[in-house]
Amino acid sequence: MMKRLVSIGEAAKAYGVTPLTLRRWHESGKLLPDLVTEGGRRRYDLSKLQPAAEGRPAQSDPRRTIAYARVSSHDQKPDLERQSQVLESYCAAQGWTYEIVTDLGSGMNYRKKGLKRLLDDIIEDRVGRLVITHQDRLLRFGAELVFAICQTKGVEIVILNQGEDTSFEEDLARDVLEIITVFSARLYGARSRKNAKLLDGMRKAAEADGA
Repeated sequence: MMKRLVSIGEAAKAYGVTPLTLRRWHESGKLLPDLVTEGGRRRYDLSKLQPAAEGRPAQSDPRRTIAYARVSSHDQKPDLERQSQVLESYCAAQGWTYEIVTDLGSGMNYRKKGLKRLLDDIIEDRVGRLVITHQDRLLRFGAELVFAICQTKGVEIVILNQGEDTSFEEDLARDVLEIITVFSARLYGARSRKNAKLLDGMRKAAEADGA
């Protein structure tokens, strides 16, 4: 059979992975291209890729699909269950082998157990796809940084709902209260009546917005 050399983009589609994954396989020696042009472009023999294109993967990305869900507080557990169900249904419908990782904590807390585990797995190249319902479910501020890490590591990001998260205002009010609580501990320690009065006013305003 005559060789038909294709670009890395076509080869990636045949294998069901991203071009970045093929580049990483090349660099690690896991899968070498059949030709590298003088300009550094990789070319692959299509005849070797046909089994994968027909649904019989010759070699698949061993990394996992992680679906991540988060809520801010214990009384939002029903929403956490709802997020998990939505993620499970979507991943199952795509035919992916997946794992659900859940967190209970503020969207501004970078030290949550589930998030730390997720980041460790991404950095260690154990995650190939990240699925979330909304961007804010990952982090309130700083999600773009996580996405940048994912891009560097060749992790596909799937956000099911690009619209507004219906729990945004409630979660934001909880996050503001958490900030106030931290500052309260510091300012109350100074025994300042003025600071205490100011913080009480801020707390009441945040609670009113979240009601």
